[in-house]
Amino acid sequence: MSLSIGIVGLPNVGKSTAFNALTKAQNAEVANYPFCTIKPNRAIVPVPDVRVEKLGELANLNTTIHATIEFVDIAGLVKGASKGEGLGNQFLGNIRDTDAIIHVIRCFDDPNVVHISEAIDPRSDIEIINIELMLADLEQLERKIERLTSQVKGDKKTFQPLLDTALELKKQLEDGKHVALYPNKEAEAYRILNAEMRFLTGKPIIYAANVDEAGLAKDNDYVKVVREVTAKYNAEVVVLCAKLEEELVGMNAEEQSEFLKLAGAEESGLEQTIRLSYSILGLISFFSMNEREVRAWTISKGTTAVKAAGVIHTDFERGFIRAEVISFEIFAKHGNAAATRAAGEMRLEGKEYIVQDGDVILFRFNV
Repeated sequence: MSLSIGIVGLPNVGKSTAFNALTKAQNAEVANYPFCTIKPNRAIVPVPDVRVEKLGELANLNTTIHATIEFVDIAGLVKGASKGEGLGNQFLGNIRDTDAIIHVIRCFDDPNVVHISEAIDPRSDIEIINIELMLADLEQLERKIERLTSQVKGDKKTFQPLLDTALELKKQLEDGKHVALYPNKEAEAYRILNAEMRFLTGKPIIYAANVDEAGLAKDNDYVKVVREVTAKYNAEVVVLCAKLEEELVGMNAEEQSEFLKLAGAEESGLEQTIRLSYSILGLISFFSMNEREVRAWTISKGTTAVKAAGVIHTDFERGFIRAEVISFEIFAKHGNAAATRAAGEMRLEGKEYIVQDGDVILFRFNV
C-alpha cells in the first residue's frame, strides 16, 4: 500500500530543511524568508528496516527492496490560510491527499533566522496551524450539511445518519476539538463522510519539535511547551535537529549511529518519524522472498493472508491456496527456509490467517 505524509508548519520553522534531511534529498529550497516553498516537494523514501538486509544476507541474495513512504513538503501555512491567505486553500488541498501529517514547530533561538512572529512561541505556532485546519474542515462540513439537508427530504433512510454525524462533527469542531477525537469513528456514516471529505484534523499528526543540537540531549523549554500543548490531542512528539539530520546524509550506518550518540539522540529523525507513522496508522511489514530478491510489504494490522497476497499481485489473491509462513526471528535462528522446514517450524496457514509483523511468507496459488 502507498503511504504519504505531509510536512506542514509556519514559514521558516525548518520545514524544508527537515524534508531534505528526512528524505536525504536536496530538492526543497531552503531560504531565510517566508514562502520559499510554493509547490509541494515530493520524495519517495525507503522505510529503514534492518530485517530486509538480514534476510538478504541469510538467503545470499543481492537484491533487497524496502517498503517506501512518500514525504510531501507543503508550503508554509499562516493565520487565515483557511480563507486563502498565503495561498492557503491550495496548500490545505495538498494536505488532504496525505495519510498523516508531520507538524514542524520551531524550538530553537537563532537571530539569523527570521520568524513570522516577533518571538519564538511554540504554543502560538501550534494553535495557528490547528485552528486553520479546523476552520478548513468546518467550512467544508457546512457546505456538506447544506447538501445533506436537501438530500434527507428525498431519502431520509440513506442521508439522515450522514447528516446527524456531520452535525455532531460540526459541533465538535466549533468546540475546538479535532475530528480525530470523534468518539464514533467506527460508525459507517463517519467512514463515508471521511472517505469523501478527507478531514484534515481527522488525520494522525506527529508534532516535530525542531531544536538546535543542544536540545537533542534534553528537552528545552520550547519542547516542554510542545509536549504540554499536544497532550490534549493525544499526539506523538518527535524531537529532531533538522540541521544535524542534514549532516547525516552521506554517512554510512555506523557513522550515523556514532554521530547521533555524540549528539544525545538514539535514532535519526527519519527512523523516529517512520516508526511513529507506522504505529499511529496501524501498519506492519511482512516479507516475500524468491530466488532473486527479498522484499518488504506494508499492510494494515489485522490483514488476512489472502488480502496480503493481493498486495503482491491480484493473481495471488484470486488463486490463493495457502501461505507458508516463517517469522523473521525463526528464519534468522535457522539461517534459511530449508533448515526451518526441517526443524518443523514453518507453518501452513489458510486464507483467514492474520499476518503478523515480520512474517516471511511464500504464497501458493493457482489461477
